[in-house]
Amino acid sequence: MTPSSSSSPWPSTPPARPRRTAYIARNTAETKIQVSLSLDGGQLDLLPADDEAFTNDDGAEPPQNQTTKTHASQMTASQQIWIWTGVGFLDHMLHAWAKHAGWSLRVRCRGDLEIDDHHTTEDTFLALGTAFTTALGPRAGIARFGHAYCPLDEALSRAVLDISSRPFFVGHFAFASPAMGALNTQMVHHGLASWAQSAGVTLHVDVLRGDNDHHRCESAFKALAVACKGACERVAGREGEVVSTKGVLDS
Repeated sequence: MTPSSSSSPWPSTPPARPRRTAYIARNTAETKIQVSLSLDGGQLDLLPADDEAFTNDDGAEPPQNQTTKTHASQMTASQQIWIWTGVGFLDHMLHAWAKHAGWSLRVRCRGDLEIDDHHTTEDTFLALGTAFTTALGPRAGIARFGHAYCPLDEALSRAVLDISSRPFFVGHFAFASPAMGALNTQMVHHGLASWAQSAGVTLHVDVLRGDNDHHRCESAFKALAVACKGACERVAGREGEVVSTKGVLDS
């Protein structure tokens, strides 16, 4: 006698969960930014090519061919990452963040770099925070909290994240140099504060030790990435549940 499907000893395969994705275009007099994000990795469509802010390709602008490998691009079976802000060290940090958070991420920005890197960095983090909270959707069924320690050689950093809808940022970096490449070191703190504000999260990032500023900064972004991955994890059996004694986490 053939057993019925209901008496099968094998567990049924749960239905695939939809990927959490968002596309954001943020245009001001100072910057033009496009962000496409998937918190769960996978394939991303190319950023729209019909935005007049990105019609010129004179070497200083983001390349129009998004399949071209750049200093901050990486395509694998599970992730697609392509980043161009015009600030190379910022691109490098966003690449590390996306990679270790398990995100797929496309970013391009045309900012007023003839002034400095401030608006480009600030607005990129604001747009990424908006994409993050949009992709996350209702703050239910997730772990909510995430933390990580990540080293890079002699440097060690800690990041602690609460997807709380209570925007707050505390960061301690103690960089020795005024800049890393074309990125002003002050903009690391300000950029992450901007991201926490627009993402609606509470975030603490501390560089605990390290001699090299590049290592200190990269270990901080890697710790943030792993904390993000943990906090965004969907918890089986808690679908629809809000992890709060208040019963709500208003975004």
